[in-house]
Amino acid sequence: MNFTKKDIQQIEAKGLTLEQIKVQIGLFKAGLPFLNLKDAAIIGKGIQKLEAPEKEAYIQKFQERRNNISILKFVPASGAATRMFKFLFQFLAEYNPEKESINAYINKNKTKDLSVFLIGLEKLPFFEQVIHKVHKSVSNFNDLGYDLQRVEFVKTMLEETQLNLAFYPKGLLPFHRYKQNVSTAFEEHLFEAALYASSNNVANLHFTISEKHKHRFDEEFKFIEEDVEKRTNTKFNITFSYQKESTDTIAVTHKNEPFRDENNQLVFRPSGHGALIENLNGLNADIIFIKNIDNVVVKKYKNEVADYKMMLAGILLDVQEKAFYHIKQLDKNQLSESELLEITHFVSNRLNVSISNEFEKYSLKYQIKYLKEKLNRPIRVCGMVKNEGEPGGGPFWVKDESGTISLQIVESAQVDKDSRLQKEIMKNATHFNPVDLVCGTKNYLGESFDLTKFVDHKTAFISEKTKSGKNLKALELPGLWNGAMANWNTIFVEVPLRTFNPVKTVNDLLKPAHQLT
Repeated sequence: MNFTKKDIQQIEAKGLTLEQIKVQIGLFKAGLPFLNLKDAAIIGKGIQKLEAPEKEAYIQKFQERRNNISILKFVPASGAATRMFKFLFQFLAEYNPEKESINAYINKNKTKDLSVFLIGLEKLPFFEQVIHKVHKSVSNFNDLGYDLQRVEFVKTMLEETQLNLAFYPKGLLPFHRYKQNVSTAFEEHLFEAALYASSNNVANLHFTISEKHKHRFDEEFKFIEEDVEKRTNTKFNITFSYQKESTDTIAVTHKNEPFRDENNQLVFRPSGHGALIENLNGLNADIIFIKNIDNVVVKKYKNEVADYKMMLAGILLDVQEKAFYHIKQLDKNQLSESELLEITHFVSNRLNVSISNEFEKYSLKYQIKYLKEKLNRPIRVCGMVKNEGEPGGGPFWVKDESGTISLQIVESAQVDKDSRLQKEIMKNATHFNPVDLVCGTKNYLGESFDLTKFVDHKTAFISEKTKSGKNLKALELPGLWNGAMANWNTIFVEVPLRTFNPVKTVNDLLKPAHQLT
């Protein structure tokens, strides 16, 4: 495959090498293997379910330790709000008020989303903002009929020359309406962080955002900082990073040739949230909470959410203490048979690590080396909620090429749908991952792991996209909580569904978790 001098300059300007591009094209040509599901992770077999006394004990453990450790909250927040309004853009494009009523349009097209939106209109957090704007831009608004008023309302929300809400990053969109103010998802994350991700009344938060919106986040923080700090008695240190250009991947045609734009330049695409492992790798804290930008609740539900976060953190601290203790035991190289058995039992039962069938045949020296290698890894404790039809990756036992079985969070795109057995295992899943993670990214000496060394690069996947009306193939890196953490030690714990309240469409803002009453 020939690349011109100009191509190579373009590749290197992104921080990539020609060799990396050739490897990426090789993946397109060879195809990426599906994951081999061994079993669904369920309660008692991969997922822990805690009773109230255990939950309280872990919360207490975290509370006792929190002021002696460094804590960080990591929030992927680069998503735009565009998808939230997809059905409304479709409505504006298709609906003709001269030909039919909105009700007729809804019935004809079975647009349940539009019906819900119009019924709940006045409960939206930005309702008053839109009404104020529409009265300014449409002088005869009050004289219009029902249908035309609704059309003008939606236009005012979405059009570029008006409020242009779909352009906002999701984190800065009005999410909740209180008596005194309207808050964004960004602001709600600060209130949450004060409850469970603060130490000595200081909360450190890191948001991964789109660089073009950095000034907007800065302005929002300046606007709310004094009020939030006063109401939470917490000082906030906020940092931002962007998805690195060097994590972009090359796009190809269906013949696996480099895809070129109208100027004959190579086309690169962002490689999905898996690229954020690089951002996470640059952070330094004893405990890192990970939660998506749109998964927040109004203030009256925050304490319950915080309790479960602290429970997961308590489990992490407990497991980490034991893992570090056992590594130090192994370092001494003087172990009794019972001590070795205790460590093996911990690795297998507490860390869900599949011990090799050959382990008992190994020499003592190699057994020690083997156990230490299994113990000395980053740890993630992941909340799992019962699956009630929400989209999201699921918890499964996965078998890799070497026959090793491990707990993984798996997306449906990673599974061979043509295999009856794999489809059956997927059907047996009882839970899914709401992106509710607490991570320990330091080793027993207090040094940060190089997280890029624990990625399973074969769990990348290929997706179909378009550019300028032409089809292309894109390569997405292993997802942040999927293949990017494939070789971490993993613990799954059930948390209640009410801790998961994402906003995927604008109508989600009408659900109880986002409303005061």
